[in-house]
Amino acid sequence: MKQRLARYLPMLAWARHYDRAAATKDSLAALIVTLMLIPQSLAYAMLAGLPPVTGLYASMLPLIAYTLFGTSRTLAVGPVAVVSLMTAAALGPLFAPGSAEYAAAAMLLALLSGAVLLLMAALRLGFLANFLSHPVISGFISASGILIALGQLKHILGISIDGENAVQLLAALLTALPGAHLPTLAIGGNTLLFLYLVRSRLSTWLQHLGMNAHIAGTLTKIGPVAALLLAIAAVSAFGLADAGVRVVGEVPRGLPSLSLPMLEPALILQLLPAAVLISLVGFVESVSVAQTLAAKRRERIEPNQELVALGGANVAAALSGGFPVTGGFARSVVNFDAGAQTPLAGVLTALGIGITVLLFTPLFHNLPHAVLAATIIVAVLSLVDLSALRRTWRYSRQDAAAMAATMLGVLLIGVESGILLGVGLSLLLFLWRTSQPHIAVVGQLPGSEHFRNVERFAVVQSPRVLSVRVDESLYFPNARFLEDRIAELIGRHPQAEHLVLMCPGVNLIDASALESLEAITARLHAAGIQLHLSEVKGPVMDRLRHSDFLSHFGGQVFISQYEALLALDPDTTFHALERPRERFASIKENAG
Repeated sequence: MKQRLARYLPMLAWARHYDRAAATKDSLAALIVTLMLIPQSLAYAMLAGLPPVTGLYASMLPLIAYTLFGTSRTLAVGPVAVVSLMTAAALGPLFAPGSAEYAAAAMLLALLSGAVLLLMAALRLGFLANFLSHPVISGFISASGILIALGQLKHILGISIDGENAVQLLAALLTALPGAHLPTLAIGGNTLLFLYLVRSRLSTWLQHLGMNAHIAGTLTKIGPVAALLLAIAAVSAFGLADAGVRVVGEVPRGLPSLSLPMLEPALILQLLPAAVLISLVGFVESVSVAQTLAAKRRERIEPNQELVALGGANVAAALSGGFPVTGGFARSVVNFDAGAQTPLAGVLTALGIGITVLLFTPLFHNLPHAVLAATIIVAVLSLVDLSALRRTWRYSRQDAAAMAATMLGVLLIGVESGILLGVGLSLLLFLWRTSQPHIAVVGQLPGSEHFRNVERFAVVQSPRVLSVRVDESLYFPNARFLEDRIAELIGRHPQAEHLVLMCPGVNLIDASALESLEAITARLHAAGIQLHLSEVKGPVMDRLRHSDFLSHFGGQVFISQYEALLALDPDTTFHALERPRERFASIKENAG
């Protein structure tokens, strides 16, 4: 009973051994992450088209839910840039950003995302995230970072523009640029410079002054808080709000009330596709970060339980007036580096955010939008990795094509269309690639039981036995290709009496491929050649035994290719213990 309960509540595994030392480390990590999360939460809420306080709401209950159900000890859950952008892309065409209807729809979107994740967990569908390949995710995140940065430049410049893609945003920026508001530009530009220097140079400078590397790194992480406080002080001291600098304004004080979003069937149907995409992208990003950090401590992440944890976090966000959340890369790394030992650091972070909402929200009244925009820009540009496209192109042009298509789709069409384009192209390229599997004629390496491609190695071939290796699973896209390739090879080897299909790379033979094997058997029989199989994997063999193919194809299934050649043509089989030079001499004499 305890084991079953611990399976669904992973916190029971670490709570039993929780001590003062772990509590101290968790508290320090929570303090640092809280200081980092406050400006990020405000900024990402603005990016999502919501009032800034919504970001704080989304940074409390979701963290507690993840603590109960999550398997990562250092993953920091909350609002993130990419999911915030996807939220704005889904809701922007339906409602006016910042309106009550928009906020209600954001809560419903979080609820739907949570429901999708929980359904995936119940059906153990975590594998569906594998359809989002790394090149597609990398291209999507890089393009989203560029799109987010372009969209936030209007706040840096103090202008009003609209646009759904990069082309529209650039055109609108160029048109409105002469009307830039200079005080806003001064605040935004200086904040960008300050945050860039803090991120890239501050730690090095402090260490040169003799400061401990760990302390220097910690001070670097809370740079956005310093920028926020300095900007508030400047606006308050010089009355910049009266000079036209846009500020956050009144931020409600107090904890959010718990309520269920309005369940309108028509709106649910409209938001469901976006909720599915947000769930998949958020799950992939979160699990990738969690597994990377867990590997450093030799801990284990359970993906299907992570679906439960992230689903619970999004349901909690929906009930507490938030919007979709997931595990954040930067915050999780900071949490890890700060020494967090358990997910309880997330609860302590939520407590810190709760205290902020109860006591300190009046401080945010004079917080300029330009500062939040600068925070977003600096954060997302670190996610942009255009060099990945060049590296991927050198290794795999098909994957690079999928990455480029995703990036162009996001930049020129839109967020949802871009990722769907990338996924669709990835699947098409996969089908195309596997529809023409690598099929090689192999021969025996002298003095061994190994068989290798005759075009790459000096091998010995039997004139009576044609050995053919298939390096791909056999299924409907490549079944006909296999038939054609076997027919071509038989035409090139007129002396062959046996054909052994070597299957070490075959993990599946579906019904279409089975029919092709039957057709190949019939054609080979007509030509006086017998088909055999070798090195068939256990699961594939189990499926073949459920068919009548093995009973009527007439050949044998050999454990290894060496055993096949030893049984079918022992005279020319190269025994493993023979000396290669002597054997080659014998072959030459017999041939002469």
